Amino acid sequence: MFVILCLLCVGIGMGYLFRHIHSLKRLENTISYTIFIMLFVFGVTIGANKTLVDNIGDFGLQAALLAVCGVLGSLLASYLAFKVLSGKGGNDEK
Repeated sequence: MFVILCLLCVGIGMGYLFRHIHSLKRLENTISYTIFIMLFVFGVTIGANKTLVDNIGDFGLQAALLAVCGVLGSLLASYLAFKVLSGKGGNDEK
């Protein structure tokens, strides 16, 4: 994981240094396609795993619960951040 984070940081630095090179700006258009291909390969890998497919009901329920909790936690955190940072948290100073 450390190697991946280091590569990400090096890539960010190189992108910042070479941001004015016109030919590199075309790479921006390929990002969506790359993500689509990676998701497709990920789906094929999951579908090919018999153990995972046999237990999809258990894993699906856990994944749904984690997703709902993650969304609710994000909504709560963003609401609290808005209240604190916007100054509209009920502390009207006149």
